[in-house]
Amino acid sequence: MTMAISARGGSLRWTNDSSYPSGKGCKYAGQAVRALPIRILTVGKKRSRGVQLLLDEYIAKLKSYCHVDDVQIRSNPKNTRNARAQVDDEDTAVVNLIRSDDWVVMLDERGLDIGSEQMAELLGDAGNTGASRLSFCIGGPYGHGQQIRERANVSIKLSSMVLNHQIALLVLMEQLYRTG
Repeated sequence: MTMAISARGGSLRWTNDSSYPSGKGCKYAGQAVRALPIRILTVGKKRSRGVQLLLDEYIAKLKSYCHVDDVQIRSNPKNTRNARAQVDDEDTAVVNLIRSDDWVVMLDERGLDIGSEQMAELLGDAGNTGASRLSFCIGGPYGHGQQIRERANVSIKLSSMVLNHQIALLVLMEQLYRTG
């Protein structure tokens, strides 16, 4: 079964994991694909020491596959009490760090529900778009603003449950490692 996903800047197509025996494999299995450098933009407060240690471990593991750049963006940069203003300020900070030739994946609770094999295919397909870098965006406590929603090429969710930014980051890193 083939799923087609409309994404800004092109279409992604991948085979549903149910078409693989035992759910294993992907369309790029055994093939060389162009690995894009990855930038992870995370909005939030300072990370716990344990999360940072795990993140550093994943980055070290991924180093042989591709370059991973971890960028932390301070949540609520202007210390406002207005949630809408907070989201707008965070949104501007994130969008200012994205280049015009980045392929942007927004992690959002309302995004497409994909599995590990589909994540691997998303990364492989992104390498064929002409983009120079793959940017993953993890929003702050109130989610993403309008600018990043419009700029994102695709929106995915890591879980049906809402995850705080530190847990979402670790889940994302595990999935990136699995694609390697």
